[in-house]
Amino acid sequence: MRANNDGQGVKEDLKTDPPCHPRACAIQDCLQKANYNEEKCRKEIDALYDCCNAFYKENGDEASTVSCPKALLLRLKMKQRSQGL
Repeated sequence: MRANNDGQGVKEDLKTDPPCHPRACAIQDCLQKANYNEEKCRKEIDALYDCCNAFYKENGDEASTVSCPKALLLRLKMKQRSQGL
């Protein structure tokens, strides 16, 4: 699967069933190749979070997709990552 970081990729990945699924798959692929070292998959994780953030902006915080953490948890994780935690 692929993980796009551009705006068009987010729009495409929001239309998948379930939304953002290609980005979640990209994380799993990366983790397997990187011997489950999460730091080596930072780009893929950020891409999923970007897609999920767009999903919640479009559908509201009560929406859900199996590929994304709940909206409040997502925002907490994004804030932590931006602070280098």
